[in-house]
Amino acid sequence: MKKRKTNLRDLTSNSETQHSHDDGHNHSNSTPISILKGYLPAIFSFVMLVAGIAVDYFEAFPHFSGWIRMIWYGVAYLPVGFPVVKEGWKSIIKGDVFTEFFLMSIATIGAFIIGEYPEGVAVMLFYAVGELFQSAAVKKAKGNIKALLDVRPKEAIVFRDGDYKSVLPEDVTIGEKIQVRVGEKIPLDGILLSEKASLNTAALTGESKPDSIRKEAKVYAGSINLESVIEVEVTNTFEDSSIARILDLVQNATARKSKTELFIRQFARIYTPIVVFLAIGVTFIPYFFVDDYVFRDWLYRALIFLVISCPCALVISIPLGYFGGLGAASKNGILFKGASFLDAITKINTLVMDKTGTVTKGVFKIKNVVVSNGSLSEVEMMKYLMAMEEQSTHPIAKAIMGYNKSGDDYDAEDVSEIAGKGLKGIVNGKTVLVGNKALMAASNIDVPTETESIVESIVLVAIDNQFAGYVVIADELKEDAKGTITALHKVGIKKIMMLSGDKDSITQKVAKELNIENAKGGLLPEDKLNEVETLKKNPENKIAFIGDGINDAPVLAASNVGIAMGGLGSDVAIETADVIIQTDQPSKVVRAIKIGRSTRKIVWQNIILAFGVKVIVLLLGAGGLATMWEAVFADVGVALLAILNAVRLQNMSWS
Repeated sequence: MKKRKTNLRDLTSNSETQHSHDDGHNHSNSTPISILKGYLPAIFSFVMLVAGIAVDYFEAFPHFSGWIRMIWYGVAYLPVGFPVVKEGWKSIIKGDVFTEFFLMSIATIGAFIIGEYPEGVAVMLFYAVGELFQSAAVKKAKGNIKALLDVRPKEAIVFRDGDYKSVLPEDVTIGEKIQVRVGEKIPLDGILLSEKASLNTAALTGESKPDSIRKEAKVYAGSINLESVIEVEVTNTFEDSSIARILDLVQNATARKSKTELFIRQFARIYTPIVVFLAIGVTFIPYFFVDDYVFRDWLYRALIFLVISCPCALVISIPLGYFGGLGAASKNGILFKGASFLDAITKINTLVMDKTGTVTKGVFKIKNVVVSNGSLSEVEMMKYLMAMEEQSTHPIAKAIMGYNKSGDDYDAEDVSEIAGKGLKGIVNGKTVLVGNKALMAASNIDVPTETESIVESIVLVAIDNQFAGYVVIADELKEDAKGTITALHKVGIKKIMMLSGDKDSITQKVAKELNIENAKGGLLPEDKLNEVETLKKNPENKIAFIGDGINDAPVLAASNVGIAMGGLGSDVAIETADVIIQTDQPSKVVRAIKIGRSTRKIVWQNIILAFGVKVIVLLLGAGGLATMWEAVFADVGVALLAILNAVRLQNMSWS
């Protein structure tokens, strides 16, 4: 059976070439006229066929017989049959004899030889219609993935020699400043230099909601600028940009075939020649065993057998099913590195996850401010604290500087760092200490006992050797984190485990909030790997690991399915993970599992449908009870049903 190439680079190229019988319905630039042109040969053959059958049935023209009748149906056959016969001949010249084109050609030409003209035309017509439906289905399945190709920017406006110039994105170097106007795509990854921006990242993340970002935030190539002209400092070359890496990943996604798909392709290569020789046997062997042997009758049965046996439904619909699954996942901001992982994710029963950046936002925020000195207001204490932390780049300092205060700022002087303890300085003529309990103890400052039960990060403040208060800093849970854990249990994930490099006390607190029973904190990357390897010793455990794709690379690689969370900007995520969630939403993992299961379900439905109908009609055909019309349904009809079934993936909801 001739393989149908499913490499996306080929399928989405402007120079794409279809089989000759597909000419005219490659809808990369579809218009109503171009679509109609693709269907014209089939429409012409259909009209000729129906007219011929009507004349036969009503006997309207007495002379409609012999050569006239054969020529009429021959004209009906040529528009749909000639491209197939031509393709079959090309395949034979190349040494690939047993293709679906060969089977269709032999069956239909044989029907003409024995005078069954309408059946010969009908078989080829419905086969051609099936190919048209297949082309439309593949186009629909490719739509979401091909949309990614359309987000590639065509130009970059770069600041050079005191002026902005339009150049190719490939010609821009790291460190250069580019300008992006309203409605244009950001051509390269970079850092936002403007104060703020509103970006449409739907093509990258699958999220239609605009993303509002501030100065110094990362921006990615392919995002669309929505509000005002912005400036960006380039951090990656075009070849290394996130969109380029993702496009390369998606274009090659079908390189990793599922085991089912590989088996069907190998099966077709063995099965098709066997079918041809069996058809020859059906034609001639009865001569030795049947008294009233009639060559024409047994040849007709053999032709029916050939049409029924053509494995088109399997070879077309199964890759299309997986391709549809990849497209549906891409539409939802989920990238599978191949059809094999669509299968693998359906078998997962154990989920191991990182904490920071996976179920939490990985950004420190002020959770609570407590003032212990009655002579100070909260705002005033925070001014002292912010004056001390202003020059620090530590994540906790950044969280503190995000406090919304009013009035004038305080200035700090003679600020010094006390290693492992905190900061000491002068603010408004007062000595200020900012840090941990060890810093307070070294200065003989009493700290309230209530702070001992706080597991989150805590910043203590003392002014002129008097304890002033404290600020609790914590990482926030993602909005959908808790619902994700509940949903994972509902889809059959029996065991969920959290592994984190953060303090065990914080890890346990987050796990309790999320109803995760098994959690361990204070782990190094190698410790996480050891935990996963221990789980893998039980062959019943099929493990998926979800991490940020940077320090979790060893565990991502060791798991049955490695899932990178928010991997859009992470080189390691794209290289190591099997599945990439392009947003920071853990709930997309549940959606990925559902898409994988729906894909596998549809593929097996198609396999059972194709084999079931073919076996039934084959038995009827062998007994002389099935005609060519039943054969057409068993082959082309089942193929159409399988294609329509596969297309359902594009319209399903996994929310």
